[in-house]
Formats: sequence, structure tokens, C-alpha cells
Amino acid sequence: MNSSATVSPHRPPVDPNRAVTADHNKQYPRQVWWFVASFVALVSLCQFASWAISKLSAGRASGQKQVEDTEAGESPAVRRFSWRRIPLALVNSYRVIAFRCTLQIGQSYTLNLAEVFVTCAYIVAIFTWEFVNTTTLAGHRLDISYWGGRAGAIGASQFPLITVLGTKNNVLAYITGISYDKLNYVHRMAARVVFVLLWVHGGSKIAHLVPASYDEWFIRVGLTALVAFSILIIVSLRPIRAQVYETFYFTHFLTVLILLLGAYFHTNDKHVGSYVWPCFLIWGLDRALRVARLVYYNHLYFGFSSTAHRLDASVELLSPHFVRLHIQRPPHFTWAPGQTAFLTMPGVSRIPFEAHPFTIASVDARYQLNGVKTPRTADMEKTMSEAGTDATPFWKELVFLINVREGFTKRLAQIAEKGEKVKVLVDGPYGFSPNLDNDDTVVLVAGGSGVSFTLSAFLGVLSHVQDRKSKCRRLVFVWTIRDASHIEWVSKTLTKALELAPSDIEISIQIFVTSGNAPALAQTQTHSFNEDDSVHSSSDDTAIGKSRPSSLLHFPAVQVSQGRPDLGALLREEVNVNTGRLSVTVCGSQGIARTCRSALKIPMSVTLTGGPSVILHVESFGYA
Repeated sequence: MNSSATVSPHRPPVDPNRAVTADHNKQYPRQVWWFVASFVALVSLCQFASWAISKLSAGRASGQKQVEDTEAGESPAVRRFSWRRIPLALVNSYRVIAFRCTLQIGQSYTLNLAEVFVTCAYIVAIFTWEFVNTTTLAGHRLDISYWGGRAGAIGASQFPLITVLGTKNNVLAYITGISYDKLNYVHRMAARVVFVLLWVHGGSKIAHLVPASYDEWFIRVGLTALVAFSILIIVSLRPIRAQVYETFYFTHFLTVLILLLGAYFHTNDKHVGSYVWPCFLIWGLDRALRVARLVYYNHLYFGFSSTAHRLDASVELLSPHFVRLHIQRPPHFTWAPGQTAFLTMPGVSRIPFEAHPFTIASVDARYQLNGVKTPRTADMEKTMSEAGTDATPFWKELVFLINVREGFTKRLAQIAEKGEKVKVLVDGPYGFSPNLDNDDTVVLVAGGSGVSFTLSAFLGVLSHVQDRKSKCRRLVFVWTIRDASHIEWVSKTLTKALELAPSDIEISIQIFVTSGNAPALAQTQTHSFNEDDSVHSSSDDTAIGKSRPSSLLHFPAVQVSQGRPDLGALLREEVNVNTGRLSVTVCGSQGIARTCRSALKIPMSVTLTGGPSVILHVESFGYA
């Protein structure tokens, strides 16, 4: 007999299941990635199709509008059933089901059905690949040797996805057309699913470890990473994150660093570290881009220019709960209505390069209404020093309305109370601006500081109508505030916008004050709209008269009411009187967003009988 064919009696038998599990641990994480990539491609394709259809429909609608405008007189559109509107009715029904039907968890945690579907699909996919084919060759089902190690491999494979979703320069945002802040929900959801998966992996191993195993470097770094991940998940829970955001911010940075380092050394020992080290490149590239933009837009500060002091921001304490920040627009900085910027204030933050996101309430010079004079920088600075920050052209500066809470914003409010200026470094813009150019009617709904978003959108629509870039013919601006004095925040800007607004657009500004003197409000309303000659004398003694310049009261388009608005009735009325394309953009509390979603659950029959195609954009406070 050939001696090479003999088996050494000292070699332990090879477990045939080990080769199977090793192959599964290698192939299944790749299959999960193919699933994720396919879903991203599907979403991107749907977004592109939606964009293409809107462009084509806008062109046809524009041609029809020109024909209608040439006809003498106008008659109200008659709604009739049309089979050709079935595709549009199906699209509207999809919008209602996916984005306006919601699942409420607690008082302030809301998910639409699209988010619920993505969450369930991701969980089902992850755990299907985790527990499929876990029967041993001997017939034992759900064998721990099959799914224990696989949980770690699949969990580690999702780290690059979680990292990408958490970055501000998010490549998936540009591919799918979904802004980084909305993708942040998917970032948190995926992280929590992977957290559970990694504890499945850790628990399956810890249960069979002998005490001596804890002395191994491989085991120690794995446990350290898992503990860091556990701390991160706890501090990222919404109640904790909302109350102590700065603590969450620092803890997030530190625990993620520990998690990735521990995960890399732990997985690299099993030759799957290739899933973890790209996370450092993704994070590093995002930070490099942000630093580069920070230097580019704020080079006058970094260059120690003699004019650097001109960039210092003025801070106004509008009320105990709100601060307004004015910054001279950095060179080369451009943005679209509704976008955000990250502000770094070394004199306010505890860490010099701590950045916080805020919506830009002003609009770029590209959206400057015709008739606004643009002064030279020197003249502007002289005017500012003599007349205050409100004299600065709204199109020549960055304006932020900031809600005062704890930590960073509270320290900023204290600086505003002293009348001091602050050094601000601007990074941005981030997010996507909703395209309202193809909408016949645009409704903007805001609550409190949510006016930062809707005010810039309001100015953007007027500018595009004036430049013939928008087909909007009716613009409705709804704002709910606690006190009448809050109207001062936007009074001069609204006044100037109404003075320069194109004549071929119908404007309605409805402001609702939820507290204050109801009789005074009613008196102001009566005098301001019915007795033009007595505007100044009649309104100066009222709450509203003191809250805004009397010139704003001259405009019949402006209506101020006492109490909370009936948003449901208001939106349903807009749906009833419109036949074209209607968009509703909301920025406010969860309650406001929930009311708007409920009011716009339009049945398919409305669209089939000639009703409007309704699009809803929600920028809600504290969103999931």
C-alpha cells in the first residue's frame, strides 16, 4: 500500500460542515450587498422616471396654458371623468399610501409607510440570509455553528452602507435624489438592525467561550467594539439625543472610532476586514471635502485678512426662544431655497470645529427680484452700521432663524443678549431644494422657526415667476406663530417681496397667532383691510400693529387671524378649487405635518374627475 495514502492517527477529523459554513460566510454578505444595490438602483430609476415625466408634463401644460391665456375671459374649469387620467390617479394613490399614511410611535415619532416598508424589507432580507440554510449535513436545523459566525460576517459587511448613509457628502443622496437628512433615518435604522445582528453573533460565541479565551486579543477587541456599539445605540435614542445633543455628538464620534477600529482588527483575523477598512476612507473623504469647503468659503478668515472682521455675524435675540443670525455672504457661496448650511462658531462651541446645521432663511442673489437695488459692499456696511442689520439686502446675506434650546443655541442666545458679534465659518449648502417650478399652485405651511424654509421657498417662487421659469399662478403662505411680535422676523422681507411681486400671480399670506389679544387682532384686521386711510392710527395700539410695519397692512393679500389654523379645511379647499398641479410644502412640528398628511389623503376619484395632482414635501422638526 502507498504510504502517502495513510492517515495520521494524531490528526483530528475534519468537520465537513466547516467548509460549508466558510463558503456561506463568504457568499451571503455579497448577496446581501447585491440586494441593497438592486434596491438603490430601483429607487434611482423611479426618481429619474418621475423627473422625466414631470418635465414632459410641464412642457405640455405650458403649451396648454399659453392657448388658454390667448382666449378672451376665463371660465371655471369643469371637472369630468376621464380614462386618460388613470395613470395620474394611480401615481397620486401611490403618493397617498406611501408618504401620507403614517405609523405613529409615541407623541413625536412618526414613520410614513415608505419608511416602514424599507425598514421591514431590510430586516427581512438581513435575517433571511442570516438563518437560511442553517441545517447541518447530519440534519440538525438552525445549528449555531452555521448562523453564529455568519451573523458577524453579514453585520460587518453592512458597515460601509451605514457609514455612507451617515455622511453629509452622501453619494447615495445624489444617486437617489433623496437628501442626506432624510437618508439619515435609514442610517439609524440600518445601524440598529446590524447592532441586533452583531449581538446575535456575540451572544452565540460568548455562550461557548472558556475563561481562557478572554485573554486572546481577537476576543478582546471584538467585545470592546460591541460594548462601544451598545453605548452608541443607547445615546442615539431620540429622547436622549434630543435632550443632550452635544453629549450625543461627542459620544457618537468616540464610540464609532472605537467600534470601527475594534471591528477591523476582529474581522481581519478572519480575513473579512475588507468590509471595514473602506469605512475609514468614506469618513475621511467626507471630512476632507467638508474641510476643503470650509477653507474655500471662509478663506478671508484663514488668510488673516484685514477685512476678516466684516465676516463676523450679528446676532439678534428676537425672543427668549429665538435668535436671528446675519452673515455677509461668503465669496462664491451659492445656494437654493430651503437648503441648509453647517455653522461652526469657535467662540460658542465647546470644541472649536463643532458644526451645527441650520436652514438658510434668505435666498441667493440669483433669486433677487427685479427692482431691488444691489449696493456696493462699502455702502452696505455703512448702511448696516447706521440702520442695523435689517437694512442689509435680503439677497446679499445669509440669514438664519435659530430655535433656542440647551447647549450651543443657549450660549448663542446669551451672546445675542449682550449684543456681541460672533465668528462664523460656513460649510454648505446641503440638502435638495424642492422643485416648485411645474406647480400651478404652491402652498407653503410653516410653524414657528419653520418659516426659515418656507420664506426662502416663497421668495424663490416669486423670482422664478418673474423670470418666466415657473408656471405658478397662485402662491399661498401659511404661518403659525405663538405671539404677534414674531411677525417682525419677516415683515420687512415680506413687504419688499409683495411690492416687487409679479402682477400675474395671486398671493395669499395667512398668519395665525395662537396666543394674544383676540379683539385686538380682529380690530387690526378690520381697519387694515377696509379702511386704508386709517391704517397707521388704528393699528398702532394693537398687538399686531406693534408687531410689524404698517406698510405690510396695506396689502390685501396679508391676513392675520387669532387661534390655530384649520389646516385640514384650508388644504381641502385648495384641492377643491384647483385642477392643475398642486404642491404643499410643510416645515413645522410633527402635529402640523401629521395634519397636512391627513388632509391630503385624496381619493382616486378626485383625480379621475379632473382634480389636481397633489405633491407633498415635508420638512418636519425632529423627524424620526
